[in-house]
Amino acid sequence: MRKVVTASLAAAVVGFGALTVTVPSNAATEPQQISGQIIVKFRDSGAAPGLLRQNGLSDGAGIGSTGAHLIKVPAGKESQLIASLSRNPAVEYAEPDQLVTAAVDEPDPDYFPRQYALHNEGQSFTNTNDTVTVAGGKADADVDAVEAWAVTTGKDIKVAVLDTGVATDNDDIAANVDLHANFSTAATGEDNYGHGTHVAGIIAATRDTEGVSGVCPDCSILDGKVLNDAGSGSTSSIVNGINWAVENGAKVINMSLGQRVSSRALESAVNNAWNKGVVIVAAAGNAGTQAPIYPGAYPNVIAVAATDNNDAKASFSTYGKWVDVAAPGVNVYSTFPKHPFEIGRQNGREMGYDIASGTSMASPVVAGVAALVWSNTPAGTENKAVRTIVQSTADTITGTGTSWVHGRVNACKAVAGVCDQP
Repeated sequence: MRKVVTASLAAAVVGFGALTVTVPSNAATEPQQISGQIIVKFRDSGAAPGLLRQNGLSDGAGIGSTGAHLIKVPAGKESQLIASLSRNPAVEYAEPDQLVTAAVDEPDPDYFPRQYALHNEGQSFTNTNDTVTVAGGKADADVDAVEAWAVTTGKDIKVAVLDTGVATDNDDIAANVDLHANFSTAATGEDNYGHGTHVAGIIAATRDTEGVSGVCPDCSILDGKVLNDAGSGSTSSIVNGINWAVENGAKVINMSLGQRVSSRALESAVNNAWNKGVVIVAAAGNAGTQAPIYPGAYPNVIAVAATDNNDAKASFSTYGKWVDVAAPGVNVYSTFPKHPFEIGRQNGREMGYDIASGTSMASPVVAGVAALVWSNTPAGTENKAVRTIVQSTADTITGTGTSWVHGRVNACKAVAGVCDQP
């Protein structure tokens, strides 16, 4: 299955967790890369030391299972050395280690009734902090998660969240985290930014009488922190996170982040994960254009656009025929850290629980649906079959065939449940 995409524009990398209803484009206009390091893969590993020495360099650490290495270079010489190395036949590719950020656009009690994305009967609730409606709209704008739970709640399925970490002090999601790893430049693996905790809660917050519930409430989370406490990271950190997730048994990987220029190292990591049987899900972006975002635009990734509570495309959502499915991504309630975090400081979000908007929020909905499908299929089922089920059971809504290919996902139909809506 090959997705047709247009040419990428700049080398900037962006994350997709917007925190207001009105979301301007967060697409960067200038290329951005990590200073002082590049990614290099050699065709001839024996020639590598000599070739690096000729350029005043030394070998660096391997990146995941890609065969590429992270090479330290003098700051400001990145492009020059990439060009020089790329001309050598012993080099398969040399490329920037691009900047990745969980970009955020400016603007308790039981919150489950406010989760229109999971189950909505047309009711309406208001967030007093923002004086905006966070539920209501069309009764069938949800993904019918509650009906799906009559079939499965995803027990024992591991979903990797590659993001800013998952807070250890919010039991609503921390209880379902099996493993933590820190691939970022942050001193610890704690989520001090907030984005990763919100994403993880959408997938697997525990189903109980307080807080919120995830789409796959009995799934286990593998918390791979690839973005630091300022919400930024690098292509190489994402690649290492993907490799770690595969090695630790993830059946689904969610990446609510992306970059505007393709990376051969990143695509290789994605393909390795796919070939090992993992379903990979990623946000399509918040630029409101058709420009492709990576890893979402890679053929072996399910790219996800965002819809609102009226089952319409979110105004900010990236779209196009390279985007596979849609899912609710506007004013989505989920978990946040219970300690101070950067998104809360910037945008006035509450500790514990609050809303967020973006394809960052839509992507984990799809990841949760994929996990439910995994738990409802026989042993030996391949990831290709799981992906086909998720996509083929999506509801055909306005925008299907133009803004995305397959429709807005439906968890109940995906697990062959008894669904209220046709």
